[in-house]
Amino acid sequence: MTQPHPAPVARASEAAGPDDTHRLPPDLIVPAEELFDASAVRAAIEAGIDLDDPASVRTAAVDELRRVQDAARARLAEAFTANPRASRETLSAYSWLTDRLVETAFDLVVTHLHPKPNPTKGERLAVLAVGGYGRAEMAPFSDVDLLFLSPWKLTGWAESVIESMLYILWDLRMKVGHASRTVTDCIRLGRDDVTIRTALLEHRFLCGERVIADELESRLWSELFEGTESEFITKKLAERTDRHQKQGGQRYVVEPNVKEGKGGLRDLQTLFWIAKYVNHVPDVADLVEKGTYTAEEFDSFVRAESFLLAVRCHLHLIAGRAQDQLTFDMQVEVAQRMGYQDGKGRRAVEHFMQDYFRHATRVGELTRILLTALEADHKKQEPALIGLFRRRRRVREGYALKQNRLTYVDADAFLADKLNLLRIFDEALRTGYLLHPDAMRLIAANLRLIDDEMRRNPEAVRIFFDMLLKHPNPDRALRRMNELGVLAAFIPEFEPIVAMMQFNMYHHYTVDEHTIQCIRHLSEIEAGELREDLPLSTKIVDDGVSRKLLYTALLLHDIGKGRDEDHAVVGARIARKVCPRMGFNRTDTETVEWLVRYHLLMSDMAQKRDLSDPRTVRDFAKAVRTRKRLDLLTLLTVCDIRGVGPGTWNNWKAQLLRTLHRETAFALENGLEALNRENRGNEAKRALREALSDWPAKDLRAETARHYAPYWGGLGIASHTAFAHLLRNIEDDQIRIDITDDVDRDATRICFAMVDHPGIFSRLAGALALVGANVVDARTYTSKDGYATAVFWVQDGDGHPYDPYRHDRLKGMIDKTLRGEVIARDAMESRDKLKKRERGFRVPTSIAFDNEGSEIYTIIEVDTRDRPGLLHDLTRVLANSNISIASAVIATYGAQVVDTFYVKDMFGLKIYTEAKQKALDRKLREAIDAGAKRARA
Repeated sequence: MTQPHPAPVARASEAAGPDDTHRLPPDLIVPAEELFDASAVRAAIEAGIDLDDPASVRTAAVDELRRVQDAARARLAEAFTANPRASRETLSAYSWLTDRLVETAFDLVVTHLHPKPNPTKGERLAVLAVGGYGRAEMAPFSDVDLLFLSPWKLTGWAESVIESMLYILWDLRMKVGHASRTVTDCIRLGRDDVTIRTALLEHRFLCGERVIADELESRLWSELFEGTESEFITKKLAERTDRHQKQGGQRYVVEPNVKEGKGGLRDLQTLFWIAKYVNHVPDVADLVEKGTYTAEEFDSFVRAESFLLAVRCHLHLIAGRAQDQLTFDMQVEVAQRMGYQDGKGRRAVEHFMQDYFRHATRVGELTRILLTALEADHKKQEPALIGLFRRRRRVREGYALKQNRLTYVDADAFLADKLNLLRIFDEALRTGYLLHPDAMRLIAANLRLIDDEMRRNPEAVRIFFDMLLKHPNPDRALRRMNELGVLAAFIPEFEPIVAMMQFNMYHHYTVDEHTIQCIRHLSEIEAGELREDLPLSTKIVDDGVSRKLLYTALLLHDIGKGRDEDHAVVGARIARKVCPRMGFNRTDTETVEWLVRYHLLMSDMAQKRDLSDPRTVRDFAKAVRTRKRLDLLTLLTVCDIRGVGPGTWNNWKAQLLRTLHRETAFALENGLEALNRENRGNEAKRALREALSDWPAKDLRAETARHYAPYWGGLGIASHTAFAHLLRNIEDDQIRIDITDDVDRDATRICFAMVDHPGIFSRLAGALALVGANVVDARTYTSKDGYATAVFWVQDGDGHPYDPYRHDRLKGMIDKTLRGEVIARDAMESRDKLKKRERGFRVPTSIAFDNEGSEIYTIIEVDTRDRPGLLHDLTRVLANSNISIASAVIATYGAQVVDTFYVKDMFGLKIYTEAKQKALDRKLREAIDAGAKRARA
């Protein structure tokens, strides 16, 4: 790891000296002679030079060097594809090739274009590699960062050399970053700019006058680096924090940046920079001898870096340019190139990303170890106390504080009682101190002590639940336990989901991090921090629920993921096994098992069913059975949705869940028979009469008499009032529209009134899609006098109400579509496209017919891949099949969408016959397949 690759041939004026390359294998992935034959290249260039034409030097150089460069890069790409994990050998080869190209360009320029047989002392120049290139660590399309170094102010000769050399490198399509400075300039600029100082830390001599490079090396340490260690560390860590925040602040974001993200290559490089700057070591490996890292920890450093470097190389080669974001489409290709395969109920890409996140976690551990070692040497400021202005709790006997972190007094005594492997996390929460890396290393090295006897120990179980239930921020302890392997050791069933990625656009985190996020949200609800945003959840907690049951259900709700079977079914089976081990009685075990088994039920009912249909609430109430389960499931559902990631929770979902909870609680308290359309209809008519109290009685009677029962039960008073105004004195050729922001639902409500005609729902859906309005819910009714009353709730692409400034365009598009001036199907053709990063998702199509979920409608549920024109395509099929749509509910989960339609046939009946269902299923699938093909074109 420390051997340098072959260095450039020294020029006559160079003095021998150390080459500051490091962390490089002795071999290149392709033998050097196959990449660049210096004598043959030089001979070919010389043969093409016309001594009477200076321009021919650049032409000959670029022609030959580009030919050699292209051949060498193709050979490197081929070799790396065949050996996809040989990252170090590949990086070394790209660096070695670039060295030869730079060296040759320099030599040609000073030999033919700007010769200086007898240069003065000021007319000397050294060319140095800096940054990543200085580390000789180049991915296929990395920048080539060069420092042109002169002893004093640049002369005209030096400026001409630099300019001519750069033109050749640019013609070779190199992305060159360059600076021209004196040694004194470097010292002065490095004092003020930590980025320049870091680049100088990694300088490597390439060609020219080595004596100047040697002077820089000497003066950097004596005049710049020495005595500024603390300042450098502080600035690099602040830089690291800013970078993490820009990348999302989490190690487990599902589209990580391999270079800049948390746990990525830049974090490993920061370790190296700090180690070299502070300890004057040329390689992180030297920190093992210094005692900072153990040999095993250093091996994990090598494995993590090699893995991340390989991923980055593959990204560059796939993209054909510098690419560090591991986007969804890239993840699929990188996993394939690195040899991952589908298996154990999971895709190859999910296995690959689990390895990625486990390496990223290890990078975090290595960072903590080094920083704490620096604090011990007084090179870095110790962490500030958490809760500085509140009284600190004294640590209990057996524990000690070291550098403001919690650790043990005596390792042997600590390990003598294996319950201490759990107690220390509880003590950390109780006192508010972070764990010291010494303690973390001791714990990680002794996980074998957490055996089956300990897992069943009532005292161990008590300690574990104290962490969850007695302290704020239990997620802090769980996250650290998870990273150290303690959580998986104590609950072995948790291990398979550690760092498990869910390859979809819905979940923002790995499964384990999602679980911990859910527990964080529950603790915030209990603390009253979300009272304004989550009034119902906060009230349920205030009224009292079984916290132990709820926290356990949240901890286990996704534990069955990654199998061939439904994860809720698998999770319930695991809960049935885990709960008795953790001291639950039979009744409580059954409750946790039920919550895990049906943790998606409330979300599905709220987002995929028409809550205005009494049967929906009745069926849900029958499944829930008790108010206790209803409240527990409501809290679990809220935390589960909020734990998916930022932006997933919104007022629309909150309103749906509140409505379902309210209606179900009413049914459980008053009996299921209390839910019927007649009661709802009478109450709705009474509310409308009060809202329109200024209307003549004749007009009121006409309005309340013109609608069928489903209309009254399916809409609220705001929509009823809007339609009353739209229908009043409407002409047969009129299309009236009312657009209002429904703030409580984070959506825009659009009401349409017009003479009814076939396919109206489909045309409206098409018009809305054409202006970028995403339908989340819709209802359509026909009045007794033949008018269509349709209402759509729409959002923009970010899940917010539709921009009022776009209302006029929306109205214009609706009018053109309904009048036939725009054919939505044709107009959507160019817009209904999948983004490249979304193409790797597999979303199988499932279509189900349900005649039991509604009293008067057949429910058709279409679960498939989302795209802009999907709803229009589906509704057009239904219209062409003479199927009448009463309502549509749309639930989107990233790339997946579930469109649920409440329908009747042309005779006003449910679709009972199997033949009709099969024919409709076939037509819907054909439309989905045709649209998908169009979207991929």
